Amino acid sequence: MKKLLLMLLLFFPFCSGMWGQESAKFTPEQQTIIDLSNQKWAWMAEKNVEQLEKLFHKSAQFVHMGGYWGKEAELRTIKEGGIWYKKAEIHSQEVYFAAGIATVYSRIHLNSVVGGQAVRFPFIVTEVYVVSDGRWQLSSLVFTKTIGE
Repeated sequence: MKKLLLMLLLFFPFCSGMWGQESAKFTPEQQTIIDLSNQKWAWMAEKNVEQLEKLFHKSAQFVHMGGYWGKEAELRTIKEGGIWYKKAEIHSQEVYFAAGIATVYSRIHLNSVVGGQAVRFPFIVTEVYVVSDGRWQLSSLVFTKTIGE
């Protein structure tokens, strides 16, 4: 029994370190992008197309389970309620930078209304941000539905 307890005590800190990666602190640069991503989810839930119009790059693309389209179609879909992004339950987020591009990978459950039906799906969401006119703008938003969650 003592050996088992000792093994658990030695193993637990290793495991808690692995589990704690999802809540790791972000660098200030990463936190800026995380804050922008989280603000985007709030604006989508509020159907705040004025703020989203500023955030979305002019050539932004949006990939959904049923297709993909550009900025104007996404704003129209949000404004008219074709998709209402009611609440994104964010489980984890990671941010990576390369050549002036920031990419956010998020594991979420998205509570939304699509075609008048309330749905909740698990997704891995990929967001790509680029600097344009001196500010970060969303260039691509891709929803990948996960299986078995």
